[in-house]
Amino acid sequence: MKKRTFLNLLSAAFASSALKPLLPAQEELANWARNFTYSTSRLHEATSVEQVRSLVRSQENLKVLGTRHCFNRIADSRHNLLSLKALNDVVALDAAARTVTVAGGITYGQLCPYLESKGFALHNLASLPHISVAGACSTATHGSGEKNGNLATAVSALEMITAQGEVVRLSRNADGELFRGAVVGLGALGVITKITLDIQPTYQMKQYVYENMPLSALKDHFDQIQASGYSVSLFTDWQRQRINEVWIKTRVGAGPAFAAPAEFFGAKRATRNLHPIAELSAENCTEQLGVPGPWYDRLPHFRMGFTPSAGKELQAEYFVPRRNAVEAILAVERLRDRISPHLLISEIRTVAADNLWMSPCYRRDSVAIHFTWKQDRDAVERLLPLIEKELSPFEPRPHWGKLFTMPAAQLRSRYERFEDFIQLAKKYDPKGKFLNDFLNDNLFRP
Repeated sequence: MKKRTFLNLLSAAFASSALKPLLPAQEELANWARNFTYSTSRLHEATSVEQVRSLVRSQENLKVLGTRHCFNRIADSRHNLLSLKALNDVVALDAAARTVTVAGGITYGQLCPYLESKGFALHNLASLPHISVAGACSTATHGSGEKNGNLATAVSALEMITAQGEVVRLSRNADGELFRGAVVGLGALGVITKITLDIQPTYQMKQYVYENMPLSALKDHFDQIQASGYSVSLFTDWQRQRINEVWIKTRVGAGPAFAAPAEFFGAKRATRNLHPIAELSAENCTEQLGVPGPWYDRLPHFRMGFTPSAGKELQAEYFVPRRNAVEAILAVERLRDRISPHLLISEIRTVAADNLWMSPCYRRDSVAIHFTWKQDRDAVERLLPLIEKELSPFEPRPHWGKLFTMPAAQLRSRYERFEDFIQLAKKYDPKGKFLNDFLNDNLFRP
């Protein structure tokens, strides 16, 4: 027996003994919203980096499955899925450098209370804390705030296991463009086993909600509305020429305080806690009404331990240049009678530009127009091309983890570092071990 063959068999034997499938082969795996069933039930769990390396070496095809909050096939595999859920430790906190290093399976809901206990915070969070840090950063998931970059912009270093089972470490300071290409890696470069984030001193926040803002206010005062808080979200069902709810999150003691007037550009300040979807209870939402609280309990819309958003839903989202915000919003609004019967709610947020190659906010301040749909896949897939057509003058970029129907050639043309990213993936994964149908169809297949 050749030495290489022997080593491969030994590696496979170790992987099979150390990483057993979590579920019986016949049980189907679904995502968080249960709109998508993964193509294999072979889900393995690793409890150490060495186990990750062993499994990667032994398999020809593998995808990492995080907290299953994607609505498309980006994390799917027809062969093997790997869970890092057990790798959820805080590896190191460097108070002097203001960084925290965490293992690849940790969620924001696990990390944030730890940071708060040490007197630190993150610059921003997504609307729900249930998602994994590595998965959110790999797909450029974001919060809101015109001066806040997406969650991946906090990454200052990462460790990943390449297709050969090698450990590679990249950092913002040491690796420059190579690092900027790898942060939003879409799961195509390797298995992220550690990730280092910038942190800052902890802070308190208040949250106010306003109801029924006339759409005309956006036409005349969009910039003022978005500048009113540290993080601002606009929720609309696109009916009656209005924004249903305006959520303003403001930092306590940082710059001019938001005055919280009774009326805000024609909207009335809410006198009770609200859910973005008016029909749903606000029980699972973070505290409003100007009650101060820690950053991690105000930046998200939804509380850890409760069902976020609507639960059973579909999601789509498109990023357009900030300078085209009002035009893009009005373009979608023209489809209101087509959209509304199938919609739960839309959210409009601003996100600052960044320099991460595959980020939808690469080199452009952006407005993200998000759709939370009722769980009718056929209806949604008929609507998405209409929305993409209306937004096409503004060169929209879809969220990588949500639904879209944009042709691959068009999608690739929206990313000026696309070819560089393809070459980077081939550097770390020359045989496409971490690729799947989604990545091939949208990016890698000519």
